[in-house]
Amino acid sequence: MRITSQGKVAYIKLEDKTSGELFAQAPVDQFPGLAVEGVTDSSRYFVLRIEDGNGRRAFIGLGFVDRGDAFDFNVALQDHFKWVKQQSELAKQAQNPEQGPKLDLGFKEGQTIKLCIANMKKKEGALGSRSRPAGAVGTSLIPPPPGGKASFIPLPEK
Repeated sequence: MRITSQGKVAYIKLEDKTSGELFAQAPVDQFPGLAVEGVTDSSRYFVLRIEDGNGRRAFIGLGFVDRGDAFDFNVALQDHFKWVKQQSELAKQAQNPEQGPKLDLGFKEGQTIKLCIANMKKKEGALGSRSRPAGAVGTSLIPPPPGGKASFIPLPEK
């Protein structure tokens, strides 16, 4: 079984497991609806209305052994139609942009804001007034290790 979609319609395709040949297809234009109905007394069984290309229709039963697979089937269809609903609402909003709430993000008269930036200390005087040693442009050296000597262990040769 494979669930695909084309535009607003979802298709439940029943395919041969080995060859991938299409056995039956159920176009679903709304969920829940006539094309897919859940059985009243179980969450693992559904009734599908399958159609061929010639306009013939038949109702078949579909059952899942595992409840998790039935849940995934149900959620896949719900997610598709939730997406369809969101797309139609976005299209309506695009046609009528004045309909949504208007946001005025500008400052009102007399309104001020204060920014507190962490790790910034107030300095006396201008930023460039610190004296730097000559030749030290953007470089800093770390102090030597305590004891004054660096330990060096040579690696054995291969």
